[in-house]
Amino acid sequence: QERMPQTPPFAAMFDSSGYNRNLYQSKEDNCGGLSYHDNNLLSGSLEALIQHLVPNVDYYPDRTYIFTFLLSSRLFMHPSELMAKVCHLCIEQQRLSEPGLDKNRIRKIAPKILQLLTEWTETFPYDFRDERMMRNLKELAQRIAIGDEMYRKNVQQLLQNLIRKLATVSQYEEVLAKINATSTDRLTVLKTKPQSIQRDIITVCNDPYTLAQQLTHIELERLNYIGPEEFVQAFVQKDPLDNDKTCYGDQKKTRNLEAYVEWFNRLSYLVATEICMPVKKKHRARVIEYFIDVARECFNIGNFNSLMAIISGMNMSPVSRLKKTWAKVKTAKFDILEHQMDPSSNFYNYRTALRGAAQRSLTAHSNREKIVIPFFSLLIKDIYFLNEGCASRLPNGHVNFEKFWELAKQVSEFMTWKQVECPFERDRKILQYLLTVSVFSDDALYLASYESESPENHIEKDRWKTLR
Repeated sequence: QERMPQTPPFAAMFDSSGYNRNLYQSKEDNCGGLSYHDNNLLSGSLEALIQHLVPNVDYYPDRTYIFTFLLSSRLFMHPSELMAKVCHLCIEQQRLSEPGLDKNRIRKIAPKILQLLTEWTETFPYDFRDERMMRNLKELAQRIAIGDEMYRKNVQQLLQNLIRKLATVSQYEEVLAKINATSTDRLTVLKTKPQSIQRDIITVCNDPYTLAQQLTHIELERLNYIGPEEFVQAFVQKDPLDNDKTCYGDQKKTRNLEAYVEWFNRLSYLVATEICMPVKKKHRARVIEYFIDVARECFNIGNFNSLMAIISGMNMSPVSRLKKTWAKVKTAKFDILEHQMDPSSNFYNYRTALRGAAQRSLTAHSNREKIVIPFFSLLIKDIYFLNEGCASRLPNGHVNFEKFWELAKQVSEFMTWKQVECPFERDRKILQYLLTVSVFSDDALYLASYESESPENHIEKDRWKTLR
């Protein structure tokens, strides 16, 4: 039996020049409708690109091509449409629908078709939450399985893995819905501060290092559920060559990406709530110093998303206006963190730190050193600008594949980071608190802030009156 080209791990898809685009060179280098330069695919008609995805007896598409095309093709067509075309091409070209099926021919092509289906189901499993996708997958898989007992087993394995993955996602979404229902994310605006708070973050976890580790648990779990396609689906608009329909109206599924952004906002509000809540100035100062230590440890771990959320919570006006409280805080450590996360020059300092963490991750010996959790809103923004700043279609109607190499490069780096196992022990009590404790709304934060340190000017006094 012919050996299949092995799928290299995500990190290996890059070579020194950036993107390794010819792991398995095809024999049809300038086949109809595709244009190359120095072995790099630059553009092609949509039809030719789909054809390039379909293996035949002598050819298997390059893995970076598979990932890049499956990721970006959704800007032009629904995955189920693509799947239908791929199945049709496989069946036509290999004459799989003919009654007198040649088993030898199936044996030659089956492993390759199976490999393509495996890559699709493993990298973009959420595509298969669509009935039509599942139907096509099963139909093509059954045709291959006719040839040999071994393929039948492989096909079953592929379907089982996929169904297991989709079940896990559904469970995760149910848990998220439950968590959101429990925390209902807003306390009723308190008329005055509760004199004794039953529990606060320091009572639940007095060690900032442990808290940073538990935040990292939440971050990695949520990252892990974001499908690579969600980055592209977030920006799907009308394809210029489609006159009437947006290509994706019914399937802008970016739920896990949105849940992750909501977590960032929740963490910022939680930090602000914990700081504004205590009645005594020295207690508030202590909470600020505690969060500065948590943020520093997040930085050391490589958890930039929690770090940014904590800093943005401390920079909310109800917190930053507490001058008497801040006067009691040793702020040198906070200044260093703020400098790291300074937005000027397009977040130059943060990007340098992120590159350092990414380098460390590549040569890491332990899971702890592998952790890279990027500041997520900035990652989305970068991908958004890459998509906006560059046409998806060239003037001749070809798909601009150079743009998609770049897009795939950014997303596949993220794919490597989201697969890291969290090395820290889970603490259910702390996780429960972080995910479900009630946090103040904007108004409640201001009210708590004015109760702590009275309004200083007319604007603040007026606002306080309104709130009361």
